[in-house]
Amino acid sequence: MDNRELAETFDRIGDLLEIKGEVVYKVLAYRRAAESIRSQSRAVADLWREDELRSIPGVGEALATKIDELMRTGKLDYFEKLKREVPVTLVDVLRVGDVGPKKAARFWKELGIQDLPALEAAARDGRLQRLRGMGERSEARILKSIEALKARQTSRVSIARARPVAESLLERLRFLPGVAAAEAAGSLRRCRETVGDIDLLVAARRPQDVIRAFLSFDDISRVRGQGDTKASVEMASGLAVQLWVHPPEHFGTALQYATGSQAHNVRLRELAQSKGLSLSEHGFKQANGSIRECDDEVEVYRLLGLPWIPPELREDRGEVEAALEGRLPDLITQADIHGELHAHTDWSDGAATLEEMAEAAAQAGLDYLVITDHSRSLGVANGLTPERVRQQRRKIDALQKKIGGRLRLLHGTEVEILADGRLDFPDDVLAAFDLVTASVHSSLRQSRGRVTSRMLAAIRHPHVDIIGHLTGRMIGTRDPADLDLEAVFQAAAEQGVALEINAHPDRLDLNEAHARRATELGCLLAINTDAHRPEHFALRAYGIGIARRGWVTLANVVNSWDVDQVLRWARGHAR
Repeated sequence: MDNRELAETFDRIGDLLEIKGEVVYKVLAYRRAAESIRSQSRAVADLWREDELRSIPGVGEALATKIDELMRTGKLDYFEKLKREVPVTLVDVLRVGDVGPKKAARFWKELGIQDLPALEAAARDGRLQRLRGMGERSEARILKSIEALKARQTSRVSIARARPVAESLLERLRFLPGVAAAEAAGSLRRCRETVGDIDLLVAARRPQDVIRAFLSFDDISRVRGQGDTKASVEMASGLAVQLWVHPPEHFGTALQYATGSQAHNVRLRELAQSKGLSLSEHGFKQANGSIRECDDEVEVYRLLGLPWIPPELREDRGEVEAALEGRLPDLITQADIHGELHAHTDWSDGAATLEEMAEAAAQAGLDYLVITDHSRSLGVANGLTPERVRQQRRKIDALQKKIGGRLRLLHGTEVEILADGRLDFPDDVLAAFDLVTASVHSSLRQSRGRVTSRMLAAIRHPHVDIIGHLTGRMIGTRDPADLDLEAVFQAAAEQGVALEINAHPDRLDLNEAHARRATELGCLLAINTDAHRPEHFALRAYGIGIARRGWVTLANVVNSWDVDQVLRWARGHAR
């Protein structure tokens, strides 16, 4: 049984337990384990054979025993028993807004509804109104939620599509009369690679005035819901946005709560309870019934005995324990990046000239730029022949003299790792580059053994400095190559070869889990935009977000170094 199948099994167990009415901590235990398994760089089957299942975050003795049973038999008696108690198709019903576990259980037990089509049919036939507490309006809301779910299942979008929409709305909200603060929350603030709804929070004393002004924005196409302190809308772009307005005095607890994640918030509530407090979005309820309000997040965490935890870390992956023990990482920031090590021009498949890319890099505040046009075998990208490489070097040298000290230009390549593991340029051509990035763009569906051997050969090549977009995935359209990532990370650490976090939002490769594991094993990273046009240098923000979610610090990232240090590393790490 592979990692995906194990994670899906534990996800379904969590769903069924929620419908059954089990305590939230038990439900979350399965969901945390599922996420950890899904994020593993190693095959869980290997960890099982090595008796190392307990090394997986969130997997204790009980869950390790269940994984062992799944590995040995291919099924789990506990799961089979649950499916006899609760129809497994009910998990789809939980995805509908306004339908929680208790309501799903009532639909099943009182109306025989066991799946989403049955729920939709019952709502359209008016049968839900037979239930106590369900009226025509409730039924209509469920139908609307089913339609929204159908749309949402195909409309989870890249963070790069959601963030500009959120920033535009926040800029306008902050200028409204009476607004003290406005921030994004949810998965967008935590820098997840894809986003469903956009969650926005505003601090203001007259919420109705803010909501009225918000609903007048001309890029809102439809109002999905409106209350005294909340509005839900659909933008002209198709994105769903939810706005909450809170009094300034408890904006801190509201922002912390809305940022999540759910698992992180559960841990904070446990800490609050241990101190005799009850934490909600409104503040800390004390034993005497009074509410201690917090107008900023720093105060929320301080009252729990913690330093402020950056939003990108709030996934219950050890950040609370690290905060309690004073071990929170000093995360990388955009300001720490001094150079771009992976950029293309119109010499291969870029859309701009050398001069235009250099000017854009200087305007972006970079100290150095490595031009890494594709090698010859990537014909679709107009890859360079050795002769064109020499011509480009002369052009780069001439441009350097022209621009002077504004920007240091280096000559590199993105050389193709061929299907047999050889590189696309001979050694004498590779030796002449300032920096070599090696990448795979084809034959990604090779067997695990072959594609891993191919990558290891590139890492061990004396002229390779960086591995670009390691797994080759394209989010939502192309699965990653089936690499033995643990072996790749160990080899990269041994050779001093950096692994790229490709900041293009279609890639974000390495992902957060891989970045964290790579640095744990001693790997160096490079956060690059893979820029093909001047505006792409701004994509670095998305790579930084992934790096921060992966607990990456300044010390791990080679392009946080100055150019001379980068060149010393490139000349000496394995050559």
